[in-house]
Amino acid sequence: MRLIEVLGALTFLVVATITVLTIAPNAIRSASGDSPADWSTTESGPVGPADRDFLTKVRQAGLWEIPTGQQAQERASSQRVKEVGLMLAADHTKLDEQVRALAAKLNVKIPSTPNADQQGWMNELSQLEGEAYDKVFADRLRAAHGKVFAAVALVRAGTKNDEIRAFAQVAVDVVMKHMTLLESTGKVDYAALPTPPPPSPAPPK
Repeated sequence: MRLIEVLGALTFLVVATITVLTIAPNAIRSASGDSPADWSTTESGPVGPADRDFLTKVRQAGLWEIPTGQQAQERASSQRVKEVGLMLAADHTKLDEQVRALAAKLNVKIPSTPNADQQGWMNELSQLEGEAYDKVFADRLRAAHGKVFAAVALVRAGTKNDEIRAFAQVAVDVVMKHMTLLESTGKVDYAALPTPPPPSPAPPK
C-alpha cells in the first residue's frame, strides 16, 4: 500500500511539473520566449527586450546617420544626395532627442556609439568622394533603413507599452520617408537589396 502511495505521489509530481513547463511559459512569456526577468514595469506599460532593442536601434541609427548626412555635404557630387543627407541628419537629430528622453523615462540604457557595421560603413564612406561616395551612401543607408524598418514595424505591431507604441509609429514614418528619399537619388542598387522572405504556406483546408 505504501508503495502505491509513493508511486501515486511521484506521478502527481511528474504531471504537475509537465503542466507547469507546458502551460506557464505561455502565460508569462512574450511571443519571443522572454522570461519575466527580462521585463520591467512602467506607468505606460511593461517594457520587454524587443522594446529596449528598438530604442537601441533608433539611437544607433542617429549616431551614424547624423554625421554621415553632414559628411555628404563635402564628399558627395550629386546635389540630390547632399539634400537627402541634410534631411536625414535633421530628422535623426529630432529622433535622437526623443529616444534619449524616452529611454531615460523608461530606465532603458542606450548606447553612445554606432554598432560595428555602422562604424564600418562610416569608415568606408570616409575614404570616398564624388560619384563613388554617392553610390555607397545611397546603397548603405537604403539597406540599413530596410533592416530597421522591419524591426520597428514588429515592435509597433506588438509592444505592450503605450509610449513605445507611439514612438514606434513616429519611427516607422521616418524610416519610410528616408527610404523614399534615398531612392529619389537614383543611386540605389535594388539588385543588391536582400530578397523578401517567401510568404507563409497557406493553412491546410
